Amino acid sequence: MSAPRLRIREIQTFERSMRFARPFRFGLVTVDEAPQAFVRVVVEVEGAGLATGVTAEMMMPKWFDKNPAKSPQDTIADLKASLGEAARNYAEAQDWDTAFGHHGRGFAAQKMWAADQGLPGLVASFGPALVDKAVADAALKALKLNFPEGLRRNVFGIDARQTPDLGAERIQSFLADVQPVGAVLLRHTIGLLDSLDGAGGLEDEIRLANLRLFKIKIGGDVDADIARLQAIHDLLSRHVPDYRATLDANEQYDPQRLRILLQAMSGGGLRAFREHLLYIEQPFDRAETFAEPLGDLAGEIPLIIDEADGDYDAFPRAVELGYRGVSSKACKGFYKSVLNAVRVSILNEPRTGRFFVSAEDLTCQAGLGIQQDTALVATLGMAHAERNGHHYVEGFGPAPDAEAARFAAAHPDLYRKQGGRIGLAFERGSLPTTSLLSAPGFASGAEPDWSSLVPLTQHHL
Repeated sequence: MSAPRLRIREIQTFERSMRFARPFRFGLVTVDEAPQAFVRVVVEVEGAGLATGVTAEMMMPKWFDKNPAKSPQDTIADLKASLGEAARNYAEAQDWDTAFGHHGRGFAAQKMWAADQGLPGLVASFGPALVDKAVADAALKALKLNFPEGLRRNVFGIDARQTPDLGAERIQSFLADVQPVGAVLLRHTIGLLDSLDGAGGLEDEIRLANLRLFKIKIGGDVDADIARLQAIHDLLSRHVPDYRATLDANEQYDPQRLRILLQAMSGGGLRAFREHLLYIEQPFDRAETFAEPLGDLAGEIPLIIDEADGDYDAFPRAVELGYRGVSSKACKGFYKSVLNAVRVSILNEPRTGRFFVSAEDLTCQAGLGIQQDTALVATLGMAHAERNGHHYVEGFGPAPDAEAARFAAAHPDLYRKQGGRIGLAFERGSLPTTSLLSAPGFASGAEPDWSSLVPLTQHHL
């Protein structure tokens, strides 16, 4: 079917503070609280009437922008400004267009605004990423389609305007053939501050969630990282002999130190750990990622980009330098994930499997955030995902019990009640996708208690 046109009638933005159950450190930053953003849109779909779409994402400090001159609160303010600017831009567009057409116009305006403000690509993308998800949710509800079927029919109107390296026919053929997975395995993040043993330690987590896949944070101190990786390997070898792991450097390495770490894996003390390693994520500073080819570093262990993925051209530029993959995160834009998956399908012809899109997002929270991101990666065929935001926020956090109950009723296979509170059913070590991918909409099924949220504080830069 041809993509229907729609008009955006209204966009509302809200926030809710989420207190962490334990501190989390990535890179040089330790976080124990962050706000979650919520978006509600009303769209009119040509021939199908009005519908409401919703979405949510965490606004994590010092990840989208690690400028040392900015405080964590400064970076949160920038994300709020990004969302506020995107909401204003999209809402002011009174014309009829496809969902992807609205994205194209809104994203172009957002990039110009961010450039004027001196904000990086990830901050620029944050606002449109949320609005696009909410618009997609509304469009699918109006058309009575679930997310995989909407992609197969390309009701969003995804084309090559953002990716001139891709042909329109190739995009269409990829979308028509998407094959969702029935469950997404949890890849449990082991943070730099997480204990390995004792109450609440890694041993407990393995037992509680039947874990087989792990994402290990490394901090850039080579000796300390080697020692911690050895300790983690020793523990995992005892409890999960066939485990698989990925490493995330969060921009804390440089080529020289990475070579030392890789040498420890090729012939040193970490040789046994290397047999379990799938890939290394974002080793270098995002600005230095594109400075020079990887050369010998592009050897046996695939390297992928994450923080360096600031625009649609980032992945192909990285491939030219020797990188093999790119992360999918709904907070960076679900259209980008889809189009990068198209690129991977081309790069892997004939079926080499060398290139890939990985699913990375620690901070997805129960409700809209985890549901929509999991639906995205499942629809694109990814078998496992970094998915343990529940490790840091208990259940639905401060959300009213009635809100949690509504989401649990909509997705009974995804949530469970324990100790009087509803939370993610992570005990199986995987998240089923049946309810997420079957109902009309973008894996929403319920809405937040809007009266419990605070209107997003507008920050004009």
